Amino acid sequence: MLNQIKGFDTTGSRHPRRKTCGVKVGHVQVGGGAPIVVQSMTNTDTVDVEATFRQTVALAEAGSEIVRWTVNVPEAAAAVPLLKRRLLDAGCTAPIIGDFHYNGHVLLTKYPDCAKALDKYRINPGNVGAGQRRDEQFSTICKIARDNGKPVRIGVNGGSLNQELVMRKMQENTDKNLGKESEEIINDCMVLSALESTELALECGLRRDQIIISCKTSRPRDLITVYRDLSTKTEQPLHLGLTEAGMGAKGLVWSAASLGVLLHEGIGDTIRISLTPRPGGDRREEVYAACELLQSLGLRSFAPSVTACPGCGRTTSSTFQELAERIQDYIRDMMPAWKTQYDGVETMTLAVMGCIVNGPGESKAANIGISLPGTGEAPRCPVYIDGEKNVTLEGTYDELAAAFQALVDNYVATKYPRKTAGVPAK
Repeated sequence: MLNQIKGFDTTGSRHPRRKTCGVKVGHVQVGGGAPIVVQSMTNTDTVDVEATFRQTVALAEAGSEIVRWTVNVPEAAAAVPLLKRRLLDAGCTAPIIGDFHYNGHVLLTKYPDCAKALDKYRINPGNVGAGQRRDEQFSTICKIARDNGKPVRIGVNGGSLNQELVMRKMQENTDKNLGKESEEIINDCMVLSALESTELALECGLRRDQIIISCKTSRPRDLITVYRDLSTKTEQPLHLGLTEAGMGAKGLVWSAASLGVLLHEGIGDTIRISLTPRPGGDRREEVYAACELLQSLGLRSFAPSVTACPGCGRTTSSTFQELAERIQDYIRDMMPAWKTQYDGVETMTLAVMGCIVNGPGESKAANIGISLPGTGEAPRCPVYIDGEKNVTLEGTYDELAAAFQALVDNYVATKYPRKTAGVPAK
């Protein structure tokens, strides 16, 4: 448990977390040895208070510990304090980040209540202006953050990098015959932009414990290269994520491939997996993905995990797949309540297996597991609890699902100590 909380394995199977200063974002600490924080971002129009409120609550209940809103127009800036009050009245305390591009200096100046209501400001150094105006407008945001006691994330993006810096470094590469490829120069510029912007923020009066840095690209190899370099040059907390991960399997695989490497090396203090949802898709999927990534590496525990076999010629029935999906959905629905009622429930493990080959073994290894019959096997489903056979279930799919779900409910209620008034049990 200590290893999970501190974020590294003292046996040496992972690198220790890199040393960073801690930054407080609302009530959540990022860096400074704190657990790696999961973030997400709404895709509603912030002006639509009702839609943004509903999605923010849903993201927070799914496991997002910080939520970001787009603040791009005066109407959005005016909506921020109304939204924040409504969230607090509803008991949602997730810190809120304001995402600013191009006109953040104007909106934060003209809407001081917005500046006060937000818990952090995200600034993209490539999108705050050009030439001298860039530094002036960047400084304006930093000074407002300083005056309001708010942290900032200096978020450099490969797709919106300061082109004056890029051209200068390209020319330097030619003049000095350095022999660098264009991608290498871009990566160098991203790190340099983050470091130079951090120094400017410090000159504006921000403290080191008010600055988080990110350098996002859309290519995993470049992301790994950039963050490995950046992590050796700063002790500021780092926010990880592919800037455009993509849809479905591609977004999941590319994010896991890049963030998994960095997290395994002890790099990263907060993450977002920027999945492109299907039209009308569930925005919470990016939160589930981030939580699963951290849980797979043993860095955090967010919700009970469900082991299920992939299926083969022995599992021609779809029953085990349907049951696994139903239990997974049930756990996600119940976790907002469970995590306030039971201490340690997020560490529970379940198994839903499809035949006798690995079914009993995996079921015994889980806290609670069921081994469904494969093709040609007797229609009986042994259930194991903490390694011991507890009961054998039979019946229709609905009967099996209801009985197994009842066993899960009973396990949670009897195995995990209840919290008192939201305080973890001792």
